[in-house]
Amino acid sequence: MIAEAGLIALWLAAGLALLQFALGAIGVRAGREDFYAAIRPVAIAQGVLVTLSFLLLIWLFLRSDMSVALVVKNSASVKPLLYKFAGTWGNHEGSMLLWVTVMGLAGACIALFERSLQVKTLVTTLAAQAFISLGFYAFLLISSNPFERMYPVPADGQGLNPLLQDPGLAFHPPTLYFGYVGLSVAFSFAVGAMITRDVGPAFARAMRPWVLGAWIFLTLGITAGSYWAYYELGWGGWWFWDPVENASLMPWLAATALLHSVSVLATRDGLRAWTVMLAVVAFSMSMIGTFLVRSGILTSVHAFAVDPERGSFILALLAIYIGGAMALFALRVGTVKEGARFEPISREGALVANNLLLSAILGIVFVGTLYPLVVEALTDEKLSVGPPYFNLATGPLALILVAVMAMGPLLRWRRDSAKALLNRISLPIVISAGALFLLVLLTSGMSVLPLLALALAAGISVASFAPLWKRNLRRTPLHTYGMVLAHFGIAVALVGMASESSFTEEKLIAAKPGDEIIVNKWKLKFEAIEPLAGPNWTALEARMTAQYDGGNIIEITPQNRMFPSAQTQTSEAALLTRWNGQLYVVLGDGDEEGRWQIRAWWKPFVTLIWFGGILVALGGALAVIGRLRRGYLQRKQKEYAELAL
Repeated sequence: MIAEAGLIALWLAAGLALLQFALGAIGVRAGREDFYAAIRPVAIAQGVLVTLSFLLLIWLFLRSDMSVALVVKNSASVKPLLYKFAGTWGNHEGSMLLWVTVMGLAGACIALFERSLQVKTLVTTLAAQAFISLGFYAFLLISSNPFERMYPVPADGQGLNPLLQDPGLAFHPPTLYFGYVGLSVAFSFAVGAMITRDVGPAFARAMRPWVLGAWIFLTLGITAGSYWAYYELGWGGWWFWDPVENASLMPWLAATALLHSVSVLATRDGLRAWTVMLAVVAFSMSMIGTFLVRSGILTSVHAFAVDPERGSFILALLAIYIGGAMALFALRVGTVKEGARFEPISREGALVANNLLLSAILGIVFVGTLYPLVVEALTDEKLSVGPPYFNLATGPLALILVAVMAMGPLLRWRRDSAKALLNRISLPIVISAGALFLLVLLTSGMSVLPLLALALAAGISVASFAPLWKRNLRRTPLHTYGMVLAHFGIAVALVGMASESSFTEEKLIAAKPGDEIIVNKWKLKFEAIEPLAGPNWTALEARMTAQYDGGNIIEITPQNRMFPSAQTQTSEAALLTRWNGQLYVVLGDGDEEGRWQIRAWWKPFVTLIWFGGILVALGGALAVIGRLRRGYLQRKQKEYAELAL
């Protein structure tokens, strides 16, 4: 009965979403205040019911209920408990239920905690959120029922995709979904504000925590996904410009631009049209990413759907949501009043330049991702757009972007002068120039982009702390520290990317037990090959020792794993991390002569890529806490002032 209870809760949640939309639409049109009052409890109840449905699905996976088709296809009784739990969303139906659950919870949180918006704008926002949810409820209930029973009941399940049997599955997808759904909330706020013609600072202040939260989770999700692919797939790279990777990068680029715009609108009443447009674009990118992953047009470990009916359904939702939002924006953008004016040389001007560059990079990634798919659909000709295109097209713009990022916080609001800016930025410029000189002097063979990236990173590292110069650090707002930390994280990640690109050393050898392999200052000795049995896999494990520059000897054990239930083989890389880089060793196939392919990389400072990503997300978290704390204190002061009167 657990599956039936979950399905009933899902149907009831869908019914409440329909009621929530109707209450909002009719209430706003007819001016019914009783409808306004009713919409909050309905939104809360919807969030509770859809959460109950998802929790029941988790319970079905944990107890290995093989009467449920989804459990049979994506789990097995011998699977470790962590993968039973994470396997709930490691599939098409479960991941979509997670999506709509987070969306329902977001709507409930808006209903519970949002008190600063005009009532009419809030009601319209909740109605827009319910309308989005309705499409996903219909998708689940009509074409992707996660609680469908299977008869006859098999003895055991087929197990999870071996590439997904990793702790990363418990972290990576949920963080991305929290980010995507946060953008859906920003989209709902924008739709509500456009319908009620309430695009102003109050709307931006209400939307900003959701944008910040979405951006933090997207940053964490992309960082975690990059590291997961790096160590799990055995390719030795951290970013491949795969269409599914791009599907998560595009919303992050749009969310980054939106974050800057909504901050300007909230604090300086500027960039009104930019903010609304970017809210629509950011959610559109998350919907396009959903279509790419679940339509079946991509073949990937991330691509869950292979049923064309599901792809058509999502394409229809894509057309309704994006087409409707774009049409609404076109109709109402003329009613969005001009915000406060500013000069080109100002902090607002730098943020506009930032948004233009982010939009250009987004456009390049968008075209490079979708163009091969469109060509294949029209001509049956397969094209491949890979790293050479993306690196060459986006690299120079990205470097200009980080240079603008370094200058922006040093500019004054509204109006500034080029001379004053040059004085403030002189130290970072000198540091970048000095770093460039040393790199040219001490290295050889570096390509231009990594060379410039390392030089820029040196200057940005200093410039990122400039907003703290000559300030009382104890009285500096927490969100300022968040901005400083996020910008410094970008510089740290840039060092990791450029170093990995320029200084990586690789050695591929067919070795027998007893052979030695030298890569950079590492000496590897291949000791033996041994069989190994895991919970639901068997493996051949290479027992090796690694020694760095005559130091301590460390044992490493790269593996080739075989999952019998899926008849799939995976590589488990051996990683050794030092302060200055990471050793990465992969075991390949053996031959009849007893030799085994061993591939070893030395990747200087590669871990700074993910450390920088964590710093960026942590900076965003500090900004969220600071903004929420300031808003809370301002509300309390207002309440005390009203009581005093």
